[in-house]
Amino acid sequence: MHTLEQAKLMAKRLRAQLAASNHDISHSAALELVAQQLGYRDWNTASAMLPGEPQGIVFERSIPILRMFDEAKAREFYCDFLGFTIEFEHRFEADLPLYLGLDRAGLKLHLSEHHGDASPGATLFVPMRNITALRDELLGKRYNYGRPDIVQQDWGQELQVYDPFGNRIRFCQY
Repeated sequence: MHTLEQAKLMAKRLRAQLAASNHDISHSAALELVAQQLGYRDWNTASAMLPGEPQGIVFERSIPILRMFDEAKAREFYCDFLGFTIEFEHRFEADLPLYLGLDRAGLKLHLSEHHGDASPGATLFVPMRNITALRDELLGKRYNYGRPDIVQQDWGQELQVYDPFGNRIRFCQY
């Protein structure tokens, strides 16, 4: 879902991109094009229908930081077993601790070897959909250190995995 401010920014970018290739259009023409791309009849309709920016404090999402102690084991567990991809890796110098950004289907995690970033033994609660497919995928990998299964809880189906550093992830489908 786009906001009114995002639509205005899209029109501004469209106009700049067209101008860069010698296709000048007015700002109002760019707004009309964006409105049509978003499925509205015209800019007046779009500006009346699109939500404005939220007022007050807005939290986008949290990204947990988990402690790790062994880069190879972290990659084996989080990438090979759980299927995360690496978004970024950071070290201040080659022989200093690693800070790793991971992503899988919108779930973002950060892993850190830095002493002060996190304590081992954290638990993450991750609401999700299609928990059976995740369980089947994980069992199919025949991971030596865990074969998680779904447990029915009062609040939904839960599948728990434990990383090599004492952290636990509770995937839950309501």
